[in-house]
Amino acid sequence: MSEILVTGATGNVGREVVAQLLAAGNAVRALARDPESAELPEGVKVVGGDLSEPDTLEGALTGSETVFLVWPFLTVEGAPAVLEAIARHARRVVYLSSSGVNEDAERQTDPINQLHADMERLIEKSGLGWTILRSNTIASNARGWAEQVRTAHVVRGPDIAATAVIHERDIAAVAVHALTDDGHTGAKHVLTGPQVLSRADQVHTIGQVIGRTTRFEKVPLQIAREQMLADRRPPALVEALLASAETRPGSNLITSTVEEITGTPARTFRSWAEEHAGDFR
Repeated sequence: MSEILVTGATGNVGREVVAQLLAAGNAVRALARDPESAELPEGVKVVGGDLSEPDTLEGALTGSETVFLVWPFLTVEGAPAVLEAIARHARRVVYLSSSGVNEDAERQTDPINQLHADMERLIEKSGLGWTILRSNTIASNARGWAEQVRTAHVVRGPDIAATAVIHERDIAAVAVHALTDDGHTGAKHVLTGPQVLSRADQVHTIGQVIGRTTRFEKVPLQIAREQMLADRRPPALVEALLASAETRPGSNLITSTVEEITGTPARTFRSWAEEHAGDFR
């Protein structure tokens, strides 16, 4: 049986993809820079490799016809070599992109959406069969607020336009279908949660779940920049995140794609908060 290779397997979405593929009876291998510390479920074959070093991918790709691709960098430098390596072994790739990508725009509104648009174009030209999963804001991003909620009950940071936040399990559920069913080849699936939420809405919901009064406090971009740099985040990432906060337009888009593909309605952000309440208490 050909094994499905999952990149980003130690991340929030990748872990769910691995777990759900295994639960469905698929043979899975997971790419990790440090296999010994990956802490992935029993039954997955963890293989060493690094997307920033395409020459390290050959062993991981041998015997894998399908790849779940998460691109963890802020530019597409290196992506052509990675896609060439994938194409030498696999016939299909499923790429995790952003719902903010606008195909009609010559340039995207912010650098993160521009990255995804550039990656999509490279994948479409790669000769591989492909499926694009354009995900909305992922609920697990809120875990970055956990310490602030626990210690101060206030989340301070740059605001960003409200979107229909999606549970990472729902992204993974759609990914499993795309990875195991050729019927999704050439599709661009836009994935959202069932409700448009601001950051303030999310923080309030977390507070309701843990039984505390919590609130979101918007801070000026310069102050946010100073704090993020003080937290030792890479400067390029800081600038990309702040550009998104400043320029990304609001969206009321809610799709039924999750339910259409999986047969189950998309989970609410509240359900995510209930599952992860312990992180915030």
